[in-house]
Amino acid sequence: MFGRDLLRLARAGFVLAREGAFQAIDPAGLPDGPRLALKLAGLLAKREGGRKLAGALERLGPTYIKLGQFLATRRDLVGVEIATELATLQDRMPPFAEAEARKAVEDALGKPVDAVFDDFGPAIAAASIAQVHRAKLKDGRDVAVKVLRPKVEQRFARDLQTFATVARLAERFDPEARRLRLTAVVDELARSARIEMDLRMEAAAIAEMASNVEDDPGFRVPDVIWPASAKRVLTTEWIDGTPMSDVEAVLAAGHDGPALAITAIQSFLRHAMRDGFFHADMHPGNLFVTTDGTLVAVDFGIMGRLGAKEQRFLAEILWGFIRQDYRRTAEVHFEAGYVPPHHSVADFAQALRAIGTPIRDQSAEDISMARLLSQLFEVTELFDMRTRTELLLLQKTMVVVEGVSRNLDPGFDMWSASEPVVGDWIARNLGPAGRIAQAAEGAGALGRFAAAVPDLLERAETLSREFAEADAERQARREDPSVGDHPWPLWIGAGALVLIALVLLFD
Repeated sequence: MFGRDLLRLARAGFVLAREGAFQAIDPAGLPDGPRLALKLAGLLAKREGGRKLAGALERLGPTYIKLGQFLATRRDLVGVEIATELATLQDRMPPFAEAEARKAVEDALGKPVDAVFDDFGPAIAAASIAQVHRAKLKDGRDVAVKVLRPKVEQRFARDLQTFATVARLAERFDPEARRLRLTAVVDELARSARIEMDLRMEAAAIAEMASNVEDDPGFRVPDVIWPASAKRVLTTEWIDGTPMSDVEAVLAAGHDGPALAITAIQSFLRHAMRDGFFHADMHPGNLFVTTDGTLVAVDFGIMGRLGAKEQRFLAEILWGFIRQDYRRTAEVHFEAGYVPPHHSVADFAQALRAIGTPIRDQSAEDISMARLLSQLFEVTELFDMRTRTELLLLQKTMVVVEGVSRNLDPGFDMWSASEPVVGDWIARNLGPAGRIAQAAEGAGALGRFAAAVPDLLERAETLSREFAEADAERQARREDPSVGDHPWPLWIGAGALVLIALVLLFD
């Protein structure tokens, strides 16, 4: 087994070298052996510029594509530059035969395809794990049928075993690999792949999100056809809409680009902040616009979830950035255990101020979330904050959604668009009723709650006064034409960003 793993590793190394994936590595400071290996890899390289690493992973096949997509969410491991390149990886794979798909459906559902579907067409999209067919149910409804690739589980298990071998060898000989816990990273990838290859989990995710967004304006998810779904087959309603990846077609169909841009970012913020459960792969190919202008998301194989702890501390840190109270924002990080106690609260507050202050006087549409997030990642290194993968997934998704919105509206102002959702969240969670309810829930006993009431009431009164003052200030700015309109929406939006990138990034 070990020998076969090494052979597979050697093949992967050859492909990586041929595609020039090792050219970005600086040989300075490396031992003689690795330096010589890099020199030989350079002689093999044939690709000049472009997506070297991403191109190599595409050549290596489905498991490596999935590995690259996974590492795109782990900037703490691979760095911002490599993660940005890996984010360009797409699940573009040749489809497997329709006959194989039909057999897979029959085996999964335990009945002939013709007994379930009135029509079952060829594949319309193929990815590393599954492909999608358009079909029609016996009752006439058009549906999308997602079918796992034959023997995909075995392929992934074999390649993951190779990854595990590499991780163990690296940790044995390299202290940096031990610090990065590469074996744990491979275990995490394996767990993610197992979930993604059980389509019942995806069906459950769709159902959960459908319940969450039932009353949300302008956004919905497809219905799951449960009788025609199983572990290896997922059937959902067919979405008749224009893909968001074709912006020209969306606008040509008469849709309001700026309005859709706002819907996209507000929907994502609701899912992340309100529900703690979000679609973590909201790239343009997974978003459609129906004839009535509704945004519909598809492909729920990758989902993100936020715990109560993150959502609770999110509120305090968000408000701290809106009020420019960097000291309190820093204190909350220490209270939550996000920053190791050997660091200084004052130093951390200074670092947050260095990030937050420069954006105050900029036009909202000139502020790049991606650039700001890069600065925040630099802060994580300075203060030894441990990264949580689901929070990196959140950050990555938010950058993607911002890109979707800017494609629809080049002048998109994310900060103002975020204001209604973030403001509602603040009112419900930081207002008096919300604070007291949280304290009552966390107290665990009447005595402890009673002791906390005076402080709660004082904080609630202060918070209400600050919120009212900020609201009055915003109203005054709107009524006074001589005063710019951007500071309050800007800081609401900046708070939303910092919430995603700071509160939720670190454990």
